[in-house]
Amino acid sequence: MDNLLRLLNIVEILRDPEKGCPWDVQQTFSSIAPHTIEEVYEVVDAIDRKDFTHLKDELGDLLLQIAYYTQIAREENLFSFDDVAKGISDKLIRRHPHVFDNQSATSADSWEKIKQKERQNIQSTDFNSLLKDIPKALPELIRAKKIQKRAALVGFDWDNVDQVFKKVDEELDELKNVKVSKSNKEILEEELGDLLFSVVNLSRHLKLNAEESLRKSNLKFVRRFEFMENKILEAGKEFDDYSLDELEELWAQAKSSEN
Repeated sequence: MDNLLRLLNIVEILRDPEKGCPWDVQQTFSSIAPHTIEEVYEVVDAIDRKDFTHLKDELGDLLLQIAYYTQIAREENLFSFDDVAKGISDKLIRRHPHVFDNQSATSADSWEKIKQKERQNIQSTDFNSLLKDIPKALPELIRAKKIQKRAALVGFDWDNVDQVFKKVDEELDELKNVKVSKSNKEILEEELGDLLFSVVNLSRHLKLNAEESLRKSNLKFVRRFEFMENKILEAGKEFDDYSLDELEELWAQAKSSEN
């Protein structure tokens, strides 16, 4: 706790209009936001690499972002770090009644049901969409999953995974049937979006994370492509020296090397 207070004090000094750092003083919520996103990805990258020494540093960088936001908020009389800590503490207790209030956890959906009840409690008499508070800044695969989960809370969902597989096939067929041309670009984009949305729905019904699945596929592709690059470098050649069939053979070698 002493080091947390030390961090908050350091940020306060850095933000001091007279004695602080000019760069830190001019920062706003909006200017810091892109850095926060970068820091989150760096945390995930350290976890992927099992680099726990750097994970500690990256978590510190992420904590610094929170310290900055709360300092700016305190300067503008919005809220404090203590308010943020209290808010999340209260929320955790409220959403875990089976732990803190000795109530039974009836299903895996308890967390979402409690969140839905909270949303209903704060709704005004004006129309307030069930989907309204899903952040638009989220990566679209994650946002699609949140939209689908929210709709499922009121029963708008497929009954089983076979229906979702059928929907994916249907959307793929619709995409195939659109004539590829410049004039049809918007239609193609719409159909591709529908296909991606249905694939996210499939991942949800399979209890998988679409974003995580794609991230792992990206890592796998990079790993295999780097294998090909090394093989070509060892041979003293360039990619242009290989036919597509020969590159496919190198790709097969890359896959075999992992097995």
